[in-house]
Amino acid sequence: MNIEQTQATAVMHEIEEAVLSAFVGDRSVVQLALIGLFGSLHVLIEDIPGLGKTTLALALARSAGLSFSRIQCTPDLLPADVLGLSVWDSNQRQFVFKGGPILANFVLADELNRASPRTQSAFLEALQEGAISVDGTTMPLPEPFFMVATQNPQNFIGTFPLPEAELDRFGLCFSIGYPSIEHEKTILERNEVSTPVLSVPRVANPEMVATIRNLVRTVHISEPIRQYIMEIVRSTRTAGDIKLGASPRSGIYLQQAAKARALYEGRNFVLPEDVEALAKPVLAHRLVLASQSRMAGKQAGALVAELVSRIRKPTGL
Repeated sequence: MNIEQTQATAVMHEIEEAVLSAFVGDRSVVQLALIGLFGSLHVLIEDIPGLGKTTLALALARSAGLSFSRIQCTPDLLPADVLGLSVWDSNQRQFVFKGGPILANFVLADELNRASPRTQSAFLEALQEGAISVDGTTMPLPEPFFMVATQNPQNFIGTFPLPEAELDRFGLCFSIGYPSIEHEKTILERNEVSTPVLSVPRVANPEMVATIRNLVRTVHISEPIRQYIMEIVRSTRTAGDIKLGASPRSGIYLQQAAKARALYEGRNFVLPEDVEALAKPVLAHRLVLASQSRMAGKQAGALVAELVSRIRKPTGL
């Protein structure tokens, strides 16, 4: 499928409006989800239950025309419940693989940090390689593959902290937050007579999403902006408040996210503002704060914003 830049931008905005017909909240949240989808970056949403995380994911999947699968994570969930397993077929007299819910274009892993560490590890290969391994056989996941995971705050009962290796594989992490008075009124009105997510129009299809993803990769990024990304990432490794800084993978993800935002804005080139706007959702969840910083109540997001503000933005691009 051939698609022009202007068409791709139009599709992204049409999907955004379709999602907002069901999800009531800040437009910026939907924009971040779109950047994740078209930037090939998996998304982690951390928030309390009942704020619309599932509605956002389901509306995005329906409007993008992607096959959708939901995995409700619980402490007794097993890796085979996620990946699938081989079962004996008496008719064929051989083992036949029965795929699990991970085999979909769009996967929602709800309350991921309620799953045991063993089950959480089942997602690692899917997040990084777009494939799964079962019984010694590696199978590719459907293209395009996109995962949205939600997690409850760590002070909730029955949660297992996500390991750093798993957090690092999520391209974006953000929260939805409580709705405004106007938004909460709209939520009550929309759900009085129907379920809005069921009427979300289909705007795209898997082939179109894959094509736009490829188009995102062609968005131009200049050497000064690439250097700007490197300086931001490397600054997290020398900051006194941070024990574990951002990995090289985070620089790749920040570059991809900036390209996706540029295309969303109708440009075929990245501006410093793209990088600046996405530094916090791309970097903050990867950082491990020093003990004195945690005791002082400092937040990773605020530290990222402070580091970015100290770095001079490239000009004359």
